This record gives sequence, structure tokens and C-alpha cells, in this order.
Amino acid sequence: MEYKDPEHIKKIIDAIRNEQKLKKGLLKARVVKLWKELWGEHINSYTQAVLFENGKLTVYLTSSTLREEINRNKNKIIEKMNEELGKKLIKSLILK
Repeated sequence: MEYKDPEHIKKIIDAIRNEQKLKKGLLKARVVKLWKELWGEHINSYTQAVLFENGKLTVYLTSSTLREEINRNKNKIIEKMNEELGKKLIKSLILK
């Protein structure tokens, strides 16, 4: 068996991560995780689900009061999350 030159592990991981389906799934997971990290225990206790698809972040909440409060601060929330992500991935926030 003939061996090729060894590749740096980072290069291999980046190549795998850049495959379109995997990249898309990792991005979704990163946005969901960020929601949980940024907004803490209190908001997460009222969060049923967080979905991210095509620039739309959809958050299902069990509290209508919290939903209204977040709705008033949508732009700040989107801005903060995009800042943490390092690029403008989130274009809109939908609260249900």
C-alpha cells in the first residue's frame, strides 16, 4: 500500500464541514445553541423550540407576555446574535 503525504487534521475537518448538507446542519445547530446561551435560564424555561431556516429564526414561546417583550426588542436581539455569529445570518425573528 502506498501512503500519501499526511494532511493537517484541520484541513481534513474543514473539508468535511464544508460539504453543503453538513455545513447547513452545523449552522442551524450553532444558531439554536447561541439562543440558549445568550438569553439564559429564564427565557429558556419559556422556550419550547428554536428553529433556523433560510435566515429566519423561529422561536416558540409558552409565555405571551415574554413573546411581546421579545417582539419589542427584535432588532436588538437579531443584531446581538449576528454579532456573536460573526456575520449577518439571521434576517428575521418570528415568535410563535
